[in-house]
Amino acid sequence: MVHWYVMHSKPRKEALLRERLRIQRIEVYLPSIRVKPVNPRARKEQPFFPGYLFIHVDLEQVSVSELRRIPGATGIICIGGEPATVGDSLIRTIQKQIEDITESNNQYVDRFKSGDWVVINDGPFVNHKAMFDCRLSGQDRVRVLLELLQGKKMRLELSAK
Repeated sequence: MVHWYVMHSKPRKEALLRERLRIQRIEVYLPSIRVKPVNPRARKEQPFFPGYLFIHVDLEQVSVSELRRIPGATGIICIGGEPATVGDSLIRTIQKQIEDITESNNQYVDRFKSGDWVVINDGPFVNHKAMFDCRLSGQDRVRVLLELLQGKKMRLELSAK
């Protein structure tokens, strides 16, 4: 019977393993998100679950040992010595979450206008309120004005994420 399983890959070999599985006509799902790396030559797409991908296969027709021998693979995730199945609903949920992330790719920053109050969610000023100043062009960064003691404002450039 065909089920979804989680396959473990060697470090940074998810895409290679995906292609090798496709060559063997095995349905594979590698959840990935687009990123803007600091280094322009770095990969623009990263696995959502580094080191893991999902395969839709009948283990009575393709053995676990065969799958383990595919270049880039280390094996299938097992629980109690048995390959762990993943429900179709979980796969659909992950696909939906990846779609949502892809569609909202920093669009939430575009909804702010200069003067809007925001809450910083990372770094040394986490949970502090600041005033949105502007989105910095060509980068995934924004400028905010952090109010300090006695009403003085300090400009901060932060990641938009």
